[in-house]
Amino acid sequence: MQKEIEIVVSPDRLNDVEHLKTLLAEQLKVPVSRINGYNIRKRSIDARSRHAIYRLRVVCAIDEPLAPSVFIRKIKHVHSCSAVIIVGAGPAGLFAAYQCLERGLRPIVIERGKMVQERRRDLAKINREGFVNPESNYCFGEGGAGTYSDGKLYTRSNKRGDVQKVLEIFVNHGATQDILVDARPHIGTNKLPHIIEDIRNTIIEHGGIFKFDCRVDQITTQFDKITGVTTSQGEHIKADHLILATGHSARDIFKLFRTNGWKIESKPFALGVRIEHPQEIVDQAQYHCTLRPQNLPPAYYSLVEQIDDRGVFSFCMCPGGVIAPCATDHDEIVVNGWSPSKRNNPHANSGTVIQINLSDVPGAIEDPFALLNFQQQIERKAFQIGGGNLVAPAQRMVDFVHAKVSTNLPTNSYKPGTKSVDLTQVLPKFVHQALRGALPRFGKKMKGYYTNEAILVGVESRTSSPVRIPRDKETMQHPQVKGLYPCGEGAGYAGGIVSAAIDGINCINAIPQ
Repeated sequence: MQKEIEIVVSPDRLNDVEHLKTLLAEQLKVPVSRINGYNIRKRSIDARSRHAIYRLRVVCAIDEPLAPSVFIRKIKHVHSCSAVIIVGAGPAGLFAAYQCLERGLRPIVIERGKMVQERRRDLAKINREGFVNPESNYCFGEGGAGTYSDGKLYTRSNKRGDVQKVLEIFVNHGATQDILVDARPHIGTNKLPHIIEDIRNTIIEHGGIFKFDCRVDQITTQFDKITGVTTSQGEHIKADHLILATGHSARDIFKLFRTNGWKIESKPFALGVRIEHPQEIVDQAQYHCTLRPQNLPPAYYSLVEQIDDRGVFSFCMCPGGVIAPCATDHDEIVVNGWSPSKRNNPHANSGTVIQINLSDVPGAIEDPFALLNFQQQIERKAFQIGGGNLVAPAQRMVDFVHAKVSTNLPTNSYKPGTKSVDLTQVLPKFVHQALRGALPRFGKKMKGYYTNEAILVGVESRTSSPVRIPRDKETMQHPQVKGLYPCGEGAGYAGGIVSAAIDGINCINAIPQ
């Protein structure tokens, strides 16, 4: 007999197998000897009371052997199968390619950037010299933006598809089984590149093809139906189906659609800053302690507030993390955050952003590029005010709220450097007014949050795509081009690694047999 129950355990006994069996036996009212094993299905930290606890959902085997956890995917060799072109090797494209192996289709993945390991040199050059390679950076390259934004796998996309399947594919390629049970699963920027590489190798071994340093310059059609693509290498690749999974920053693809007369539309996105605190401030607030116990991970937070009917919220929180420069061109400042698997850096950072609606930007309803242009103008203004070389404009938190330029800035994790400025020079008025209203209120919700030890670094602007490529709800194809499947974050249908991966899988499943 197997039963699923929830138990509560103190952090210091989390890995004590015999203690967990005793707790299970007590709750099930059976002798410990009858419990032959257990599997933890979900694990979360509850820090609402003075002492943090773990809540575990456990499947317990009573009087019978525990069934082993086996994750086997039925994939096929597809060397001689029909081809599907996949543009982009981020999570949407990569998981679309993997799903091709299950469907009996041959994926041809075209990625403008470099292989995941080779991207490291370009990222080092960004941090060290402030030089951005427009084709290989934190956004472009194998694995997409999520690879070097630390592999957060938390999602609310359960209704969109099989989250468990995505997590199991990661585990089959080197991720720890912790991601299957943690309430907020996370792989880490130091580990994710190797996992991405292993997934690619699986796809190649089964007949898939990858083309790196290869940009799609034209999508070809005949009678409003996909026939293939022309690449920057001068090659024309033929196929009847194309998965367009280019991510939220491939602005040239949106321009290509406009040139071809294909429909695109403005889409709301979020804009703000990345806020960094010493990690110990977050730990003390969330765990109600002076010093975080060693058996608890660095704490995170999630905050939201309404200011004048406009939502202000934390986004992509990185405990023990680093603020990273994520521009895709030479004259922009864009920031994001990441954490290593151990989350052991001294700072914690989070995007803190405000929704930008179509009504906020004149002409956005009529002009599909209005929000994109608005986004780009702010990124370029941040670059100019920062003074070049990816130096980011910044301000201490309390100084920002009181409209005071900081006399100095706290030590922070942004490697290209920060410059003390008045951030109202960078942010639109309705954005900085909403932020100024929200930050003191966040401080009332979370002790220690509202402090001049925290730094605001601008700008957090690539939270999602400001353009949507429409698709039919049933067929998932573009309404004007048969065989063209807009996919993932860049098309406006996902918001993170897992949701993008699910969308890639769903797009492949939508291809007729």
